[in-house]
Amino acid sequence: MTPLFVDIHTHKPQGDWIGIRTEGVHPWQAGACAPETLQRPAPGVEAVGEIGLDFACATPREAQLSCFRRQLELAREAGLPVVLHCVRAFEEVMRCLAACPPRTAIFHGFVGSPEQAARALAAGCYLSFGERTFRSPRTLEALRATPLERLFTETDTSAEPIERITARIAEARGVAVERLRQATAENYQRIFGDGQLA
Repeated sequence: MTPLFVDIHTHKPQGDWIGIRTEGVHPWQAGACAPETLQRPAPGVEAVGEIGLDFACATPREAQLSCFRRQLELAREAGLPVVLHCVRAFEEVMRCLAACPPRTAIFHGFVGSPEQAARALAAGCYLSFGERTFRSPRTLEALRATPLERLFTETDTSAEPIERITARIAEARGVAVERLRQATAENYQRIFGDGQLA
């Protein structure tokens, strides 16, 4: 049976797809976060996210760092993967991951160079690509260099359906849509392993 499309990060669920339930404090809200009050994720949460750093937003960096570090600790204690938000903060995100490695990390909406992608992959991370990938030539290069076994697809806030995004990514990679769909389903199973692939 052909697996459903995997949409690893979406704000607009639609169609037949596989996603995950996450819980976390986004870096934009980190200014209102008291890290010492954060608790372990609720039962049923499959990943901690979307968490990370965004050095392009108005939230003070120290507040973001404190909140991010605490959430990495909680994810590690709970044995959960993390879904990362990273904007103009790649070096600091990588330092935080090295200091408190989670079970698995997925860079959602990855935008970066092939060199940054290679570093994230070498650290064991997965990279998720979506509509924004096609706005950046260097991110397209990173997509083409990312092994299928470490790649996810996503819609994030795009109105474009996951089926179309997956088709565009498959075309950019030079692989069949079904091959990419199978690869992302296998990646999902490897991390979340709940048997809901078909």
